[in-house]
Amino acid sequence: MAFIRQTLESFRFAWQALRSNLLRTMLSLLGVTIGIFAIIAVFTLVDSLERNIRDSLSFIGDKVVYVEKWPWVFGGEYQWWKYFQRPEASYKEYRLLSEQLENAEAVVAMSFKGRVTVKNGNNSMSSLIQGTTLDYNKISDVPISQGRYFTQQEIDVSRNVAIIGSDVAENLFPNQEPTGKTLKINGLNFTVIGVQEKKGESIINVGGNPDIKCMIPYGAFAKMFHSLNPNVRIAVKGYASDQGLLELESEVRGIMRTRRGLRPLQDDNFAINRPEALAQAISGIFTVLTLAGWVIGGFSILIGGFGIANIMFVSVKERTNIIGIQKSLGAKNYFILFQFLFEAVLLSLVGGLAGILLVYLLSFLDLGSLDLQLTAGNIALGLGVSSIIGIVSGIVPAFSASRLDPVIAIRAK
Repeated sequence: MAFIRQTLESFRFAWQALRSNLLRTMLSLLGVTIGIFAIIAVFTLVDSLERNIRDSLSFIGDKVVYVEKWPWVFGGEYQWWKYFQRPEASYKEYRLLSEQLENAEAVVAMSFKGRVTVKNGNNSMSSLIQGTTLDYNKISDVPISQGRYFTQQEIDVSRNVAIIGSDVAENLFPNQEPTGKTLKINGLNFTVIGVQEKKGESIINVGGNPDIKCMIPYGAFAKMFHSLNPNVRIAVKGYASDQGLLELESEVRGIMRTRRGLRPLQDDNFAINRPEALAQAISGIFTVLTLAGWVIGGFSILIGGFGIANIMFVSVKERTNIIGIQKSLGAKNYFILFQFLFEAVLLSLVGGLAGILLVYLLSFLDLGSLDLQLTAGNIALGLGVSSIIGIVSGIVPAFSASRLDPVIAIRAK
């Protein structure tokens, strides 16, 4: 009980000391505030970016490889001009892969045409048109809020049906049920069979923002646009294991090289892209940002730590007489040590809380597609770093105060 009472007494002394020197307290905690703000702001930014990218990647599929002309991540010493000489992927290659692949759960061909005006009566908007084969919902997330997905017959006969995004539904069919109604795409009537759930803005939209998209059967798309846009993207869904995905990539590469007549020593003239590779490339940028945050914040915290240590030495000097009186009345060394150490930690924690508060206020700013969220883990990190800085900065002044001779301390002026 005596230890608890003395500990609480130490807190009270520390709080009174900070209140009695408010200006000095604010100036000394400024460095800690800036340092914690820099570190936690960077961590919050990185966490928010990673969460946004993970959400975006869910729309381009997991365990999926994309066969395309261009790689998503450039590397090595491959001459850039050779990419221009590569042929585009074709619908015939999609058919070949779908027939010959043994390790694939689904094979999909898709094409895109942007900035196409879609209409319903007097309402119109610019939309992204995507033509796709049946298994697209197996390789990518297609959450339907109203209506249904395509049927095999609709894909086989290239029926004029469409699954539209939430923004398309709101603009073309305000205050109406879109399913069953007709819209015009490139002058042709398409019946709406489904509406996708609203996704919102995203940093990465491989395959386009589904909110402004109209998905139609691949055959219907080819009739309208292939004379202008012959490009095809082929997506292949693998099975759950990483080993199965590696085997799938090897199988795709072998079929594509045979199809294009490449000799053993020739380089691939196509790219096999994986969302995981894109995520890893971006995570490297996050690592650099995190390191930069630690460096910038570390310098600020170092300055703040020296400021706290200097203030604590001044506090010990100012209260030497009081320390002597306390020790003459029976105060133990650890009581004096805790008193000044608590003061340093409390000072640092107040600075850390101020920095965390600034990050929290920053999360209310409108940053477009980036939704900043201050997590409990980052708050705990900020408080932990603040506490450590307080202990390191205050331990030497607190120890010197606890070792003062009471007789000499009482005589100090």
